[in-house]
Amino acid sequence: MDPITEAGLIETRRHFFGRMSTGIGSAALASLANPQLFADTGNAAANPIGGLSGLPHFAAKAKRVIYLFMSGAPSQLDMWDYKPKMNDWFDKDLPDSVRNGQRITTMTSGQTRFPIAPSIFKFNQHGPNGTYVSELLPHTAKMLEDIAVIKTVHTEAINHDPAITYIQTGSQLPGRPSTGSWMSYGLGSMNQNLPAFVVLHSTVNGGFGGQALYARLWGSGFLSTKHQGVSLRSAGDPVLYLSNPDGMSASMRRRMLDELNHLNAERFNEVGDPEIQSRIAQYEMAYRMQTSVPELTDISGESKETLEMYGKDVTTPGTFAANCLLARRMAERGVRFTQVFIRQWDQHGNLPNDIRRQCGIIDQPCYALVQDLKQRGLLDDTLVIWGGEFGRTIYCQGGLTKENYGRDHHPRCYTKWMAGAGIKGGTVYGETDDFSYNIVENPVHIHDLNATILQQLGIDHERLTFRHQGRDFRLTDVHGEVVKGILA
Repeated sequence: MDPITEAGLIETRRHFFGRMSTGIGSAALASLANPQLFADTGNAAANPIGGLSGLPHFAAKAKRVIYLFMSGAPSQLDMWDYKPKMNDWFDKDLPDSVRNGQRITTMTSGQTRFPIAPSIFKFNQHGPNGTYVSELLPHTAKMLEDIAVIKTVHTEAINHDPAITYIQTGSQLPGRPSTGSWMSYGLGSMNQNLPAFVVLHSTVNGGFGGQALYARLWGSGFLSTKHQGVSLRSAGDPVLYLSNPDGMSASMRRRMLDELNHLNAERFNEVGDPEIQSRIAQYEMAYRMQTSVPELTDISGESKETLEMYGKDVTTPGTFAANCLLARRMAERGVRFTQVFIRQWDQHGNLPNDIRRQCGIIDQPCYALVQDLKQRGLLDDTLVIWGGEFGRTIYCQGGLTKENYGRDHHPRCYTKWMAGAGIKGGTVYGETDDFSYNIVENPVHIHDLNATILQQLGIDHERLTFRHQGRDFRLTDVHGEVVKGILA
């Protein structure tokens, strides 16, 4: 069949205008024809751009989410899950009755024994309920009244790639939309000049390292590509090709985009591919971001007190501290979902030294972000989440001494915390056994965690769906219960 005939069969002009009246194309092309329709009225949260009719399903506690993701899996045993009885078990074998035949990774399955490695770090009680927190987190320990610590998060995935894909998308297999994409799809944007979903990557000692992070972790899967996360860079243009090339003026770029949008509209008229409409919208967003992104990343107007609160690294682009400050600035500007990644938490060996470094990087900025949001009145409707894809084992991987040890992956229980937007501060939820190996009270599956995130945004997780390949998909798959015990 020749291309012209084939194109005619794909979409008729009648279908084009029918879709234009209800689909994403109407928003994209209407914004070109009449930009005043999308002018910032100062109440973007009450009048979101895009989103689904009927959402939120009920009154929302959160307007936006900031997700601080510790890629590589921080050790709950050395930071949050205090197990003093393990000091008497040093270098003794993990009892078979505790492991109970649960699978382990190939990295330790060949070990002849599984010696217990108690944490070498001191724990002290803090906050209104005397919560135990490691000496590694002195700043975080000061804000326990603001956060809910969940000690019983668990997952089925035991290796990094499926585990991080699982918690980000609700499936261990690639191809599903990420959490931020679901937010953009369901609730739309609160700012026409910035993306609804932004991703920040944090450097460690000037580089990244650690487990690779793939773009599908903030991808839109089978949703329109307009809902995928926009990844900001720490050097050069925050977004590639944001600046005009040499010799191109702003007016010339505007004329070029107008002509390109006209050609894209003509092509959509011929073939009806909805991704063409997404492309139109993305070109327009990129044009507006030429002004909004440089303003966003310019922290010269921040007070000395604010900068000092985030720590010495805050003025170095790409650091975790700098990204936490940017996350607060995005919250002020109506970014719906901001995800801050930091890698190098995969500590199979030399854990004490490595975790000291990592906690030294993240502790103060995490505290500063929550306090900064609180001082500005933003914490009440901003949901902040901290944690990784799974936890780490009580038994040692590799050589064990009194001063040094490593830990393997452990999906059976690990710790995350949440703050703001209707979260009950001062809460410690769930309990693990003496070995931090199994859950004994109030388990929280990652589907439960995602259901709770959606709940705070005013979304019934069972009703935010998208039909694809004959099935209604959702972030929580066919699972998930809201964790009511951490809600105020």
